[in-house]
Amino acid sequence: MNKLLMVAYHFPPLAGSSGIQRTLRFVQQLPQFGWQPQVLTAHPRAYERCDVSLLADVPADVPVLRAQAWDTARHLALGGRYLGAWARPDRWASWRFDAVRQGMAWIRRERPRAIWSTYPIATAQRIGAELAQRSGLPWIADFRDPMAQDGYPADPRTWESFRAIEALAFERAAACIFTTAGAERLYRERYPNTRARLLTIENGYDEDSFARAEAAPGERGPLIPGCLTLLHSGIVYPSERDPTQLMAALRQLLDQGRIRPGQLRLRFRAPVHGDLILQLATAQGVQEFVEVQPPLPYQQALAEMLRADALLVMQNSNCNDQVPAKLYEYLRARRPILALTDPAGDTAAVLRRSGVRTIAHLEDPAAIAAQTSVLLQGLHENPQALCADEAAVLSASRLARSRALAELLDSLPI
Repeated sequence: MNKLLMVAYHFPPLAGSSGIQRTLRFVQQLPQFGWQPQVLTAHPRAYERCDVSLLADVPADVPVLRAQAWDTARHLALGGRYLGAWARPDRWASWRFDAVRQGMAWIRRERPRAIWSTYPIATAQRIGAELAQRSGLPWIADFRDPMAQDGYPADPRTWESFRAIEALAFERAAACIFTTAGAERLYRERYPNTRARLLTIENGYDEDSFARAEAAPGERGPLIPGCLTLLHSGIVYPSERDPTQLMAALRQLLDQGRIRPGQLRLRFRAPVHGDLILQLATAQGVQEFVEVQPPLPYQQALAEMLRADALLVMQNSNCNDQVPAKLYEYLRARRPILALTDPAGDTAAVLRRSGVRTIAHLEDPAAIAAQTSVLLQGLHENPQALCADEAAVLSASRLARSRALAELLDSLPI
């Protein structure tokens, strides 16, 4: 069995990030294809919130190294202020030092064939690069999102540090992986001499997790009997998933008599920015249609998706080269989907390939109102017509993604 050192900040017991699932399912499934992972991650103190339930999904035979790490904003600030250099490229920059020490000790002892690291958290790519340079092992850099973008990060020095780490990856990595075709296209244009080393391995869903959610004892049927529930599960970013125009669209529907209180509820599960959502809803006078709910353990969150009348995905045009990882779980939930996203972006492209047509631009309240009306009518007449095609659902399994990663690893020179 070939050994692989996997560097990932997002790993159990961290809670609140769908990015955990990519690394966790690779860790579970790669042994089926001849690769034994070892995980190098951060000490749990670095996490703002933990969920120990996902620890049970980490295979017992997978060693997990937890390097010392601190969150600069929480642990190294004085009076709420801290040196910017301590949070560059990110607030977990301190993770690098012990991670490199522990990683090199493990490399010398276990002699893995390769190193894999995943962004976001830029420090993870920095660790992967340093371990590869010191050990001479091939390094695969995984980009769940594009790194240095126009206007992101906003701080010029942080942007420069992102760009430097990104350039290092494209110079030294044996392969760079992306989760969307748009991101791969962006980097093919930015680094044209590296095209042969770039490929896309999308995110996906874990069938075993859904099977457990479906079989678990608990409530069945609609989330709110007699009321259609549209569920958004996960973080609502103020810019990238701005709900302002969604609330304006609800106001339009209310004024036009197309919705009424008690008929429709938008449930935001663990949005982080719940206060913003409620403020926007109140400003439009549609607070009766909106609720914000706290986080749930992962299995319960999947069970909630399975019971929702429909699922809501939001992605603004500033993220056209990105697809929310949650979207693939939405596909597997086999529930109707309302997508508020730029029709020209990758999120819309994935949905159209999957047979989903209820798509409206997140910044266009009239289009949102129109597609919401289509959704509500379809929920009454033929909900199945609003769901993803079965072939698209089956093709989005994470097992297929793990096979693709193993094939890439097999192709690396020994």
